[in-house]
Amino acid sequence: MRKILTVCCLLLACMTKAQIITDDANRRFTATGYQEDKNFGRSDSIQSQHKEIPRGMKVWTIDELFGDRTEAEPDTASHMFMNTAFTSGLRGEFNTLGNLGSPRINRIYIDRPEPTDFFFTAPYDFFITEPGEFHFTNTLSPITNLSYYTCGNRQNGEDHFKALFAVNAGKKLGLGMKIDYIYGRGYYSNQNTSHFNYTLYGSYLGDRYQAHLLAYTNHQKVSENGGISNDDYITHPEQFNTTFEENEIPTFLRNNWNRNDNQQVFFNQRYSVGFSRKVPMTEDEINARKFAMKSQQQNEAAEAKRKAQEKAKRDGVAFDEKEYERQLQSTGRPVEKDAAQGSNSADSKSEEEQEWMKTEYVPVTSFIHTANFRNFKRIFQANNTPADYYLNDYGTGVGGVRGDSIYDKTRHWQLTNTLAVALLEGFNKWAKAGLKAFASYDIRHFSLPNMDNGYESFNEQSLHIGGQLSKAQGKTLHYNITGDLGVTGSDAGEFSLDADADLNFRLFGDTVQLAANAVFHKQGHVFYYEHYHSRHFWWDQDKLDDIFHSHLEGSFSLKRTRSQLRVAVDAIKNYTYLSLTNNRVATGDSQNRSFLQTQTNIHPEQADGPINVLTLQLRQDFKLGIFNWQNEITYQRSSHPEILAVPALNIYSNLFMKFKIAHVLDCDFGADMRFFTKYYAPEYSPALGQFVVQANEAVRVKTGAYPIVNVYANFFLKHARFFVMYSHVNYSQGNKYIFTPHYPENQSVLRFGISWNFFN
Repeated sequence: MRKILTVCCLLLACMTKAQIITDDANRRFTATGYQEDKNFGRSDSIQSQHKEIPRGMKVWTIDELFGDRTEAEPDTASHMFMNTAFTSGLRGEFNTLGNLGSPRINRIYIDRPEPTDFFFTAPYDFFITEPGEFHFTNTLSPITNLSYYTCGNRQNGEDHFKALFAVNAGKKLGLGMKIDYIYGRGYYSNQNTSHFNYTLYGSYLGDRYQAHLLAYTNHQKVSENGGISNDDYITHPEQFNTTFEENEIPTFLRNNWNRNDNQQVFFNQRYSVGFSRKVPMTEDEINARKFAMKSQQQNEAAEAKRKAQEKAKRDGVAFDEKEYERQLQSTGRPVEKDAAQGSNSADSKSEEEQEWMKTEYVPVTSFIHTANFRNFKRIFQANNTPADYYLNDYGTGVGGVRGDSIYDKTRHWQLTNTLAVALLEGFNKWAKAGLKAFASYDIRHFSLPNMDNGYESFNEQSLHIGGQLSKAQGKTLHYNITGDLGVTGSDAGEFSLDADADLNFRLFGDTVQLAANAVFHKQGHVFYYEHYHSRHFWWDQDKLDDIFHSHLEGSFSLKRTRSQLRVAVDAIKNYTYLSLTNNRVATGDSQNRSFLQTQTNIHPEQADGPINVLTLQLRQDFKLGIFNWQNEITYQRSSHPEILAVPALNIYSNLFMKFKIAHVLDCDFGADMRFFTKYYAPEYSPALGQFVVQANEAVRVKTGAYPIVNVYANFFLKHARFFVMYSHVNYSQGNKYIFTPHYPENQSVLRFGISWNFFN
């Protein structure tokens, strides 16, 4: 592992001579969107002290349907950096299997994403970045970022390495690459993880033509242990004669693996027609132009002086610095105008105004094309399965593996092409909103094993049409209304209506934001809820009833008091879920008792009646001098907790001191805590790689009502941010630190992390 990291670092270091200023005190966003610093134009390189190198980066995300750009901030903030090392999320809001890189599910229902056709990758959303969430870049000079997190040792530790390289070829063409590697050995037996991502991206931002390209490949490999065989090893260790280390606790499974391989190529392009007009430059653009002119003059003067020195050397005479300066001033250096001489004349004003004007192209209508190709493969392989672990066995010919081994394999690919035409917002004073219309054609292919040592194919096609009305410009009111209707194919009759808006205004000297969003969907099901074939799970159902999902949410934010309140109501009809039934049989005597899991079965079900979920979430931050206290409290209530289970309370609290050491080293020193009340949390199924509902009342268990506290020191020094953390500092034997049923969290662990930015 360390050799791999060393090689990657050397390769990336050789590829670029770049680094980016990320000090929060020096950063600023210009009117053109670039993130710059006070040291603009200075180089840290000893060999290039005579050069002035521009620095800056702007970052944006794009809408997957239309390619509209939304400004974003790069991931360079020091605050909360220590929590980026966790799979459980910045605020610990996800249940995981304990290990770095393990599958996860959000306890906050309104923050769960919509299920996708290939739901096997959903538990790895921390690793797989969708095109709509990816950060495209445009840089003033090459940028490289290297990040590394580690804890533990070679037997049980965790390592996470990330690298980002971004560069521009001119002002319009931006290119970049990203590498992401996770290796979690696991503190408990048979739970190691290994994930690798390689991404290439590019963007072209011309006046008339714009394009975005994103291509990545992902590999996820997870060793499945099925959870520990007896929770009492964690919750009641005094019942056993022997003290067990984490890796000595028995687990249900060994020699079981889940593998996901997926690739994606996303391409969006648009051509705009419009007109050109003269507009004044912004202050930042004027400063940038002055900087460029000054740099050009300095370079020309330095070159002229160098040639004069070389000529004097060839002529065999000494170079007279003062005489050269006198001749240059009398013949070549421009003389500054006296402010009193005609500076207030109409002609001089007109010339100055014309000098600081620019030509702006105003697009009126855009023609948009988006192509998105996804390719997936999932394998569940088991070389050792306990007797009677599964309820059903559909034959040794399934998946092509004979004997007791399991080799469940499925493939899926999807190609989507979307054509759209847009009448753009803001091309004149009457165009207060943008209007778009689109048509999207989708082809989907699935492959599942049959009982004859072969594979069966399923194909789906669909055509969708829709439109969007949006307002993104201005500071007061923004809104977006998008409608989508399936007109032919497998999605015929499905529709969605999504609307969101925000209103921003000043009240009693404070900035107030009111935001709301509404969703109403009639949607079919992901393919694998209707068809799934494997060695031990098999279903081909008649078409399930369509799901009706409505969501209403409002939020209220006050900037001065650091307050935000979210209120949401969800109503779901025909809610569809995976139901788990199994038994657990005790083995051994009272001093060495374990359990065998038997008769495991999973099948999709639909709720008989509607399910309602109420969510209230309050974020409140306090500050007094160097002391900071940040809180997020979420209340949830489900009308059918036996099907859609959520904790009543979910709390995150972060208490820390923020100060400087020696006026240069920023430091956050404190402790944070995550806690949720007891509930029947979804159980994890290794054979499906999914979180499923505990349906057997005889063996289902509640988790929660246990806080995990981490103590940390988070630092930021010029170009680097780094942390030291002691996680789960409140660990002691007998605590119930199990969030996902039968999968305990790690005990106390010392963690380190660093993220370093490089530039010329």
